[in-house]
Order: sequence, then C-alpha cells, then structure tokens
Amino acid sequence: MRNSPDMTITEWTRAPLILSFVDNPQFTETYGFAGNSGKVNLEGQLMRAPDSQSRTIYVFMHPTSVLHLLPMPVALADAGLDVLCAASRYPRNDTALIFEKVAIDLGKWIDYARTELGYKKVILVGWSGGGSLSLFYQAQAENPSITHTPAGDPVDLTQAGLQPADGVIFIAAHLSRAETLTEWLDPSVIDEQDPDSRDQEFDIYSPDCPNQPPYNAEFVARFRDAQRARNRRITDWAETTLAQLQAKNTPERERAFVVHRTMCDVRWIDPNVDPSDRRPNWTYMGEPMTVNVGPVGLARYTTLRSWLSQWSYDKSNAKGPMNAARIHKTPVLQIENTADEAVPATHNPAIFEALATPDKEYVQLKGATHYYLQQPELLAQCIHAVIDWSQRKQLLAE
Repeated sequence: MRNSPDMTITEWTRAPLILSFVDNPQFTETYGFAGNSGKVNLEGQLMRAPDSQSRTIYVFMHPTSVLHLLPMPVALADAGLDVLCAASRYPRNDTALIFEKVAIDLGKWIDYARTELGYKKVILVGWSGGGSLSLFYQAQAENPSITHTPAGDPVDLTQAGLQPADGVIFIAAHLSRAETLTEWLDPSVIDEQDPDSRDQEFDIYSPDCPNQPPYNAEFVARFRDAQRARNRRITDWAETTLAQLQAKNTPERERAFVVHRTMCDVRWIDPNVDPSDRRPNWTYMGEPMTVNVGPVGLARYTTLRSWLSQWSYDKSNAKGPMNAARIHKTPVLQIENTADEAVPATHNPAIFEALATPDKEYVQLKGATHYYLQQPELLAQCIHAVIDWSQRKQLLAE
C-alpha cells in the first residue's frame, strides 16, 4: 500500500486479456485480421491487486473507446476494487459500428468474467458513451427482443445468451449517441455534399446569423426541429441508398460517407439554455466552432448501416430513455457531474425519470467535469459513492 493525501491506494497490476469467438459476417466491417479470420477478437485489461480475493468486478465498456487510462477505472483500482476495461470489436474506430453487435461483445465479456475469471458479482459501469450502451445491454439481457439491426441484417439478441449484470452504474453519461448527435447537428447545413451551403437563419457561429444569444424559446424550438429534420434527411438517404445497393445484387454491400458539422448547439454559446456549471463556449473536445468543422466530430465518418444503428434519431435501438424504461429488476446508481462538458444538464434527469426499476439512486457531484481533470477531491467523492452504494446493495461479494 502507499499513501496519498486523499486515500490509501492499493498497488495493482494490469493484465492484458484477449477474448475470441466465432463470427460470420456478411462482409468484412472491421479492419485487419480480426475481420477476416472468421472470429471476433476482443481485447481488454484486468486491473486488480496481485493478491486480490474479490468476488466482485466492475466492467467498463464504451462502444468505441478503450477506457483503461481514464481517471475513474484507475481510481477504482486504486481503491482496491477489481476492474475490467473491455473493448468492443470496434476499438478507436466507430465508422462501421453496429450497436447490436457491441451488445453481443459486452455479453461475451460478462460471461467471461463469471465463468473464466470466477467473479460472483458483475457491476456494469456505463461511463460517457458507455452509459447508453449499459442501458441497452441490460434492457436486452433482462428481456431480449431484438433479432435484426435497423438495416434489417440478422443480429439475434434473443439467442445471444446475454446475462444481466448484477448492478448498473450510469456515470457522466449522455442520453445516447443518436440523441446526443441530433442535439449537436448543425441545422444550417442545406446540402450534405456542400457544407458551405447553409441556412443563415440557423448558422449560429456566423456573425451574420440574425439570431444571436441570448436565444428566445421560440428560436431554440425551431433550432431543435431543424436538427431533427436534418438527422431524418440523412436517415432517409441512408435507407434509400441501402435499398438501391441491395436491389442491384452486386458485391457492393455498403457505402461510407461523411457527415459535416456535428458540434453545433445553442447551449454551448448561451449558458441560459440548459444552464449548468459547465464552462461557457466550450465542449469536451474544445472550442465548439472549431470542433464543428474538425475531423474528429461525432459521426464524421460513417456507413449506411452504422448510421442507422448508432446515429439515427428514429431508427437506433440504443436510445437511452427507451432502454431505461425496459430495466425493471436491476439496481442502478446514477452519478451526474454538474460541470460536465460532454453531457447536457437535461440528460441525466431524463434517464432517471425513465428508469423503470424501483431500485435507483441519483448522486450529483457539484462542479465535477467529464474527466475530473485537476479535481482529485471530486473523483474521490465519486469513488466513495460507488463503494457506498455497492456495499449497501450487497454487491461487494465475499
């Protein structure tokens, strides 16, 4: 053990894990050997003390990121808890991501944690984009219903053997990829092939826009309607294009495309819209006007099927409140960071209200940001809340 000003820290190690299982996709959608070997190969890291006897493990998965360097899983390991940071088949690249397949990947990891690693209790931790994934997974594990993706491809979660987690922690997480992207889509884009062709009425980053902050409620409502309309136009185009490819019956099965300008939200530049403790005119990726046109925005590069599965406002199966309403049996701890630069203030209350389980708790960390940068005391409060809840729910198995 070593001491820190905030807590006693456990010495722990990282053990790399590889999980493989047979998969026979209609065509290759992941890059390299993993997509061509007839198997899905998943990588993860087990973080625990060498002499750990714990029977409880905290499992993190994000649809596309790897989380083993983030402050929260590291702090949990520092606190003496066993942590598994599990990657999906789409690590660091969500271009062709299919959410239904990510749920299968997560199910394989949860089964592995129980059968191969020997854990008695599995707590699913949904951080950031992993929040809606955790809700989607748990809803399907409790009552599986999905047999096909929104594109109509067979991915049968009713036969996937998804095991429910014993508890779910929803932390620093937004509604879902589809709903969050829609709230960030630039509604001024008129032509998807020409991002410089814009409706000045909604071009809020332009000094020539007739609508300037502070915004009135009528403009915000029209802005939101225009964002949803743009998402639906892309969805209609994706479905039409996919149907045309299928009708041709050629080896061309899929198509990639670019979605321009995906970080445009009135709340970023007008703190009176969805007020919170977050820094004005800033996002978790930086200055919003720059991110809006940069190369790393949400959904910047995607495919027809992936758009329908993870980004479509109407078609995605992974929308947060929809899945929260399907979780009836599982204890859920929800932690909101009130200065979160990635999660709008309206999102956490919407999830909490939608959760059907009667065993749900809500914790606010006043002033906490998305990554707890230079906030060790708030990170310690987060870890304390997790441990306290786990103990009270008898999830820290002996």
